[in-house]
Amino acid sequence: MADVIRLSPDDNVVTATRALEVGTTVETTTAAALIPSGHKIATAAIAPGEAIRKYGQIIGYASEEIAPGAHVHTQNCAFASTDHAYEFGTDLRPVAPATGDTFMGYRRDGGAVGTRNYVAVVTSVNCSATAARRIADAFGPEELAAYPNIDGVVAFVHGTGCGMAGDGDGFEALQRVMWGYAKHPNHAAVLMVGLGCEMNQIDWLLEAYGLKQGPTFQTMNIQNVAGLRRTIEVGIEKVRAMLPIANAAVREPCPASELTVALQCGGSDAWSGITANPALGHACDLLVAQGGTGVLAETPEIYGAEHLLTRRAASREVGDRLVGLIHWWEDYTARNRGSMDNNPSPGNKKGGLTTILEKSLGAAAKGGTTPLTGVYKYAEPVRAKGFTFMDSPGYDPASVTGQIAGGCNLVCFTTGRGSAFGSKPAPTIKVATNQALFDRMPEDMDVNAGDILTGGATVEAKGREIYEMFLRVASGEMSKSEAQGLGDYEFVPWQIGAVM
Repeated sequence: MADVIRLSPDDNVVTATRALEVGTTVETTTAAALIPSGHKIATAAIAPGEAIRKYGQIIGYASEEIAPGAHVHTQNCAFASTDHAYEFGTDLRPVAPATGDTFMGYRRDGGAVGTRNYVAVVTSVNCSATAARRIADAFGPEELAAYPNIDGVVAFVHGTGCGMAGDGDGFEALQRVMWGYAKHPNHAAVLMVGLGCEMNQIDWLLEAYGLKQGPTFQTMNIQNVAGLRRTIEVGIEKVRAMLPIANAAVREPCPASELTVALQCGGSDAWSGITANPALGHACDLLVAQGGTGVLAETPEIYGAEHLLTRRAASREVGDRLVGLIHWWEDYTARNRGSMDNNPSPGNKKGGLTTILEKSLGAAAKGGTTPLTGVYKYAEPVRAKGFTFMDSPGYDPASVTGQIAGGCNLVCFTTGRGSAFGSKPAPTIKVATNQALFDRMPEDMDVNAGDILTGGATVEAKGREIYEMFLRVASGEMSKSEAQGLGDYEFVPWQIGAVM
């Protein structure tokens, strides 16, 4: 393995594949400082204000004179907002259709297909969170032993639902989340629990989305039922009546086109954009070829790379929707006295990522190479097939909550620092960007993409491995995070707007 990786002939930095001591010669440059693994070293003199390039794209600007061999990072690489002349549909690559791949899924009334079979207890407001958790907690392994086809009874509770405006972005997003979880194909039955006086009224949701109560969809309010204790008792009775119906669901062969996969990354490092993310992108391409859907999200984490996605837009309308999201986020961060460059976390920076532009260029690789067929609001139902995008914050639990509400029945999550994340009702597959992480957290990581770096695998081979794991996990194989029970506390609807 070479000491450094050059990602484009136009780059004026390269990435160290191991810690480089002072005096180490790489290419035609000698390291003038200790360069940690994953960090950047200048291969040419870079003048103050000059663009710093990686992936053949601008990742920042020199804040001081940078000599060849210098460590390029936060001390000398500054962020500046991007100003792209967007192109639309200029990089459309045809998809070679493939058919025949299947998984064992749950086909629901109406045609949607699930990969899991849960009973959900969903809250409208934080005030009903305790009731929901106690209802779900009543159904442990002993209670469910008689229902082998049920994956569990899960409470989806959150910290909002009142003290908010009764219309606008925040209210509409929360209602979309609730609708998405109420109708999710990984749920065999749903009980909604409210308080009664909250702003986020369950009855409004039923009316707005045409939801009808029945044996597998019930609602209740604590105030109407006459208190917490009685609500818990009634809720347990309602769920107990749902169990035989939910248990009657059985897996059957379903085409891979019924998979909708959330494409996520968290705890990213410099290897994310070199190993795991491109491999997940190839897996997405394989899924799209089968007629399936990949859903990229985290709008702040494509900032600076969105021009690469607009070039793949299947129509001008799709491209304009993506650009509109970028402008919304620029205004949103400005109003809140923030910066789009606030996103790289301390862990990201320790792993070698310097600016949001660099992080975004790596993150966008999760979307593969196929045309961008749709752009959606947070938690909006994803209707288009192929590669799509959903607006969301970069905060992983909030982002995944939106993707699942939008219909994702599987999640694939790449990480370089070691994010301990899992989700319900859609299981999460975790992909490690480097060998050291995979060895350090073997109980959390499903796939090791670090062998791309060592030459033990290609991006394409690793992408095929990830794609084949999609099919196995969708058929019931437990992912590592699922086996550890993650997902009960990772339901975090994005809270937009003022809390009043």
